[in-house]
Amino acid sequence: MIDNMLSYTGGVVGLLILILDFIVIFEVINSNRTVSGKLGWSLLVFFFPLVGLIFYFLLGHREQHNSSYTPIDTA
Repeated sequence: MIDNMLSYTGGVVGLLILILDFIVIFEVINSNRTVSGKLGWSLLVFFFPLVGLIFYFLLGHREQHNSSYTPIDTA
């Protein structure tokens, strides 16, 4: 019973990490970082999912690299 529950929990945690990895990679691609910065963060998260997530959220300076949306002024 306990073994079955632990294997299910591991699957849920793995799925959660996978979803967070996709969110981080999407955020990195849409940021205003350099191409090498985008490639570096994406490869780090791709090859080391959990460590890459932790490093990105601690060291990624997300506020500085958010691409801001500016609407086209038609007036």
